[in-house]
Amino acid sequence: QVQLVESGGGLVQPGGSLRLSCAASGKISLYTMDWYRQAPGKERELVATITSDSSTNYADSVKGRFTISRDNTKNTVYLRMNSLKLEDTAVYYCRTSMGWNIYWGQGTQVTVSS
Repeated sequence: QVQLVESGGGLVQPGGSLRLSCAASGKISLYTMDWYRQAPGKERELVATITSDSSTNYADSVKGRFTISRDNTKNTVYLRMNSLKLEDTAVYYCRTSMGWNIYWGQGTQVTVSS
């Protein structure tokens, strides 16, 4: 079993930047890690994925603005968010699957507002 703890959310103006972190309680080097987000009244959506060999994939809505990365020595995954827009406001969640088990963090709120 692994626990995921997100941090780094907050209030930022449009055009600003934030870096989210997801710290895992166990080794993550063998696993794909995902960032999801859920805006008020909307379904949770996949934002970015990084595989064990650090291949990445992004939702079209964040391509060119967000960067997912990982530091396996710290068992931590990051989401660097640049050029933030109002529509990026959401709770951001870290997720991984290990075997048959899926693990989620508790989420961190990102609010983009002027």
